[in-house]
Amino acid sequence: MHRTPTPRFRRSQLAAAVLALTAVTAFTTGHAAPAAKYASASHALGTTTQLPRGVTPLHYALSITPDAAASTFKGAAAIKVAVDAPTSSITFNALNLAFAGAAIEGAGGSKQVMRKIDIDADKQTATVHFAQPLAKGEYLLRIDYSGKIGTQATGLFSLDYDTPQGRQRALYTQFENSDARSMLPSWDEPDYKATFALDVIVPSSQMAVGNMPIASSEDLGNGTKHVRFATTPRMSTYLLFFGLGDFERATAMSDGTEIGVITKKGALAQSRFALDESAALLREYNDYFGVRYPLPKLDNIAAPGRSQFFGAMENWGAVFTFEYGLLLDPSISTQTDKENIYTTLSHEMAHQWFGDLVTMRWWDDLWLNEGFASWMESRTTERLHPEWNTALSNVGGRESAMSQDALRTTHPVVQRIATVEQASQAFDGITYQKGEAVIRMLEAYVGADTWRTAVRSYMRKHAYGNTVSDDLWREVDAAAGKPVSAIAHDFTLQPGVPMVTVSDAVCSKGNTRVTLTQTEFSKDQPDKKPLSWKVPVIASTVGNGKLAKVVLKDGKATLNVPGCGALLVNAGQSGYYRTLYAPAGTRALAGSFARLAPIDQLGLLADSQSLGMAGLQDPAGFLELVKATPLSADPQVLGRVAASLNSLYEQYAGESVESKARQQAFGRFAMARLAPMMAQTGWEARAGEASSVATLRGRLIAILGDMGEPGVIAEARRRYAASEQAGEQNPSAMPAPLRRTILGVVAQHADAATWEQLHAKARQEKTPLVKNQLYDLLASTDDAALAQRALALALTDEPGVTNSPAMISRVSRTHPELAFDFALAHLEQVNARIDASSRSRYFPRLAAGSAQPDMIAKLEAYAQANLPAGARGDADSSVAGIKYRIKVRAERLPAVDAWLAKQTG
Repeated sequence: MHRTPTPRFRRSQLAAAVLALTAVTAFTTGHAAPAAKYASASHALGTTTQLPRGVTPLHYALSITPDAAASTFKGAAAIKVAVDAPTSSITFNALNLAFAGAAIEGAGGSKQVMRKIDIDADKQTATVHFAQPLAKGEYLLRIDYSGKIGTQATGLFSLDYDTPQGRQRALYTQFENSDARSMLPSWDEPDYKATFALDVIVPSSQMAVGNMPIASSEDLGNGTKHVRFATTPRMSTYLLFFGLGDFERATAMSDGTEIGVITKKGALAQSRFALDESAALLREYNDYFGVRYPLPKLDNIAAPGRSQFFGAMENWGAVFTFEYGLLLDPSISTQTDKENIYTTLSHEMAHQWFGDLVTMRWWDDLWLNEGFASWMESRTTERLHPEWNTALSNVGGRESAMSQDALRTTHPVVQRIATVEQASQAFDGITYQKGEAVIRMLEAYVGADTWRTAVRSYMRKHAYGNTVSDDLWREVDAAAGKPVSAIAHDFTLQPGVPMVTVSDAVCSKGNTRVTLTQTEFSKDQPDKKPLSWKVPVIASTVGNGKLAKVVLKDGKATLNVPGCGALLVNAGQSGYYRTLYAPAGTRALAGSFARLAPIDQLGLLADSQSLGMAGLQDPAGFLELVKATPLSADPQVLGRVAASLNSLYEQYAGESVESKARQQAFGRFAMARLAPMMAQTGWEARAGEASSVATLRGRLIAILGDMGEPGVIAEARRRYAASEQAGEQNPSAMPAPLRRTILGVVAQHADAATWEQLHAKARQEKTPLVKNQLYDLLASTDDAALAQRALALALTDEPGVTNSPAMISRVSRTHPELAFDFALAHLEQVNARIDASSRSRYFPRLAAGSAQPDMIAKLEAYAQANLPAGARGDADSSVAGIKYRIKVRAERLPAVDAWLAKQTG
C-alpha cells in the first residue's frame, strides 16, 4: 500500500518533521526492552491469529451481484476447506454481512445444512454450527449472504464523480488490512492463503476488473452479463480485487505479461506515462528479483476521489490507485506529480513480489511488505531515472522516520499487533521510512550484489508462502558470510535512534583518528538510559574521498580515516543514526560545507537542525550552515534550506504581540536568505533546466508566499487575475507547472470575494482531479473566518464524500485548534465520512499541528471517550509531538533570537 503523502504543514513544517503524522500502537508508551532481552528470532513474539485453528481455506469460488444504485450486493461463496480435527462448527471472519443460509458438503456427497449461525460483531466473526460433527478431511462450505456497498475506501465501495454527460458511479474494493471480510466470508488473515475464482453479474455496458484476466463473459439478455475471471494463484485475502464502471483500458506487452491501465472514460490519454513506465518497471523487477512476475496481466486502475489514509493498493495483478497518483493532466500536473506517480508505480509493482508473492505471516512483520517496497521504489527510481537525482530524497525519508522514532511513543519496526485498529495504525513512518532506511544501511554494509543475491534466494524459497523477518535475515547472513542478522535485530526489534558522538579528531601521518561513542537520540526523554545498537559507520575526510568503515559495538569504537581534512561521519548518508560532533568538528564541517556532496550537505543540515532543536547543540549552528550554503548548491539542497527556514518561521506563530514581532524578525532573515534563490530560479521555466529546478521554483514561491513576502503574493495575484481576464484562460500567465502553486498563494491570502470566486470554480468543475484541488484551496486560507466557512462547507453534500474529510484535514494544517474543535462538535457527521477502522487516526491528526497546551487535554479526553485502549497510538503520538513543540518554543527559540540579534548588530 502506498500511504497518502503527509502534506506540508503550513502551521509548522517542523511539526511534520517532529511528528511525521504517523501512528504507533498503544502498548508502546515508552521504549521497549533493551536489545539484550529480545530473542534472536524476530518472531519470538509468536504468530497471532484471531480465528480458531483447525480449519483452513484452500479455494474460494465467489459469485457477486452488485446493485450500485442501491449500494448493496448479493454474494454466494463455495469455499473448499481442510478440517484438521473433528468439529461441529466453523468460524470465519465476517463484517456487516447478512447470511441467508449455509451448508457443507463432504466426500461421497454427504451434506449438512447449518443448525445456526452466531455473529460476533466485536470480533468480526461468524460461526456456523452443524448438527453432526465434521470428521477430519476436505469439505465444500457453501454460504449465501448479502452486504452493503460503502462510500469510503474500505471493503466494496462506490465513488461518484462528475462528467460532461452527468454523474457516474464506479465500484472498487480495498481490503488491506482487514476488510475482505466485509465482502466475503473468509479467513481474513495474511497467513491463510488460498486460490480465488471470482464471477460477477454486472451491467452489460460496464467493464468488470479482477486480479486475473476474464475467462468468459456471457450476455444474459436483460442488460446484464455474467463475467468469470480466471483463478488466481495462492494469495492472501487482502489482495483480492474487484472493480466495475464506465472504464477504458490501454495495454502493452512487457516480458510476456500484458500491462494495462484502466481509467474512467475520457481520461485514458492521461495514463500514457504510467503505462510506458510500468512496462519498463516490470522488466527491471523480473531481472532484480530473479523470479518472473507470475500472473498473465498486471493492471493499474485509476479511481476518482481520495482517501485520508492511502494513495494506492497492491492488489495482485490489479493495482488500485487514486487518479492523482496515476494520471498526468497537462493542465495542472507538475514535475513533482510525475515523480510522485513514478514512485507510486514502482512501490506498488515492487509489492507484486514483496507482499503478494511472498507475504508476511502476520501484521507484526508488515515492514517486510512496506519497508521493502519503499526501498525498492527508491532504488529503482535512482536506476531508471537518474536525471531526477532522487537519491537525495532518501535523507528526507530517513528524517521523517527519525522524527517519530525519537519520541517516547515510538515502536519497533517489528511490533506486536493484536487488533484490527493496531494493524491499521502500523502503516506509519516506522514501518515505511525506518524500514527503508534500515534496508539501505544493511545493503551498504554487505554490498549491493550480495544483497540482491539474498533477496533472490528469499523470493525463490518462499514464493506463494508467508514469512517472518528472520526468514530474510537467514538469506542475508548466508549471502554475506557474516552475521548481518545481529545488526538487523538491533534496528528492527527495538525502537529508537542511535546517536554517534565523535571525539575531537587527531591527525597523524596523513590519517585522522577519532573515538566514536554510541548513545541514543531522544527529543523528549533526555535522561533515559540509552539502548545499545551495533551500528555500521562509514566516514571520510572532506576532499580525500576514501572511506573508512567500522561496526560500532558495545557503545564505543576507534576509527582511522584516510586524510586530515574535516571529518564527515555517515558519509553517503546510508546510516540510520544521528551524528554529534565535538565543537571543533562542527566548525570544520561548516567551513567545508560547500565542498561536501549534496547528499552529505542534506544529512548535515538535518542533523544540525534536529540536534539543535533537541538541545544537544546550539540551535544557531544550523543557521550558520544555512548561511554557508552557496547559491550554486544542488536545487534539492536549496529546497531543504527553504523548507527548514519555513519550519522555524512557523514555529514562532502565535497571536500575542511578542510572538508576531519575533516571527517578523525571523521572517526578515529568512526572506533575505531566500530572495537570491528566488531571483536565481525565477518565475519562468528555462529551456533545458533540470527537473529539480522546476520543483525548487514551486517550493520557493509557496514558502515565500507562506511567509507573506509582498512581492511573491503580488505576482501570484497578478498572474491569477491575468488568467481570468475576460473570463478566458490565459495559459502563459499561470502555466500548468505553477498553476497549483500560484492558486495556493492566492487562496492562502484570499479575501472573501476571492474565496467566493474560487468556490464558484469548484462548483462548476467537472474534472475530479481539478475539483479536488479547488476544494483543497478553499480550506487552505489563513483567514480564520473563511476557514470556518470551509469547515461548514465540508459537511454538506457539495464537495463529495471523499473531499469532506480532506477539507477538514486541510484546515487543520493552518488552524489545528479550529479544525479539531469543529470536528469534535460534529463527531457523528465526521465519523460517517471516515471508515470505521481509521477513525482512531483521523482526529489525532487534526490536532497534531497544534502548539497549544489546552489541546493536550482535549485530545486526551477525546481518546478516553472514543477510542479503545488498544487504539490510542495516534493520539499518544500527537500529544507527544505537541508537548515537544511547546518545549521547542520555550527553550530553543530564544537562542535563535539571540543569534538573529547578533546578525543585525
